[in-house]
Amino acid sequence: MAALQVRKRTKNILMFIPNMILLCVRLMTDPRVPKTEKALVAAAVVYAVIPLDLIPDMIPFVGQVDDLYLIGLTLLRLMSVTDPRVVREHWRGGGDVVELIGSATLVAGKLLPKKIRRVLTSRVEAPNTPVGKSDTMARPLLVERPVAEPKTVQ
Repeated sequence: MAALQVRKRTKNILMFIPNMILLCVRLMTDPRVPKTEKALVAAAVVYAVIPLDLIPDMIPFVGQVDDLYLIGLTLLRLMSVTDPRVVREHWRGGGDVVELIGSATLVAGKLLPKKIRRVLTSRVEAPNTPVGKSDTMARPLLVERPVAEPKTVQ
């Protein structure tokens, strides 16, 4: 039984980025998704598919981290302007896609060098944020949850 679970989890991990790309393609055809979000999702898919980008995809694992981060940011932005149920309807992978996107984006962001993370984040500007307004704080696209400190028994 344990071997079956390991095999299923391994398949889900290996299929995560392809499933994310398929999710993006499905979202681009959904009339409930605004045109601006469709354009950003399309750009993220093109970035992920093209092998030459900030971190070349020819480098195993590391080459896909920037793709995952950009797709994740784009989908987080999309979910901030549409109902997350729209994204859930198009997901064909395992688990809750909303939680997966948040977690995967957070992990990918931590694995990326700061300069690359900044470049990619600047490409996915928070919605409803006036461009060039330094006095306006943009709503964060990704917020890290604090980790509870283990309680010590005295």
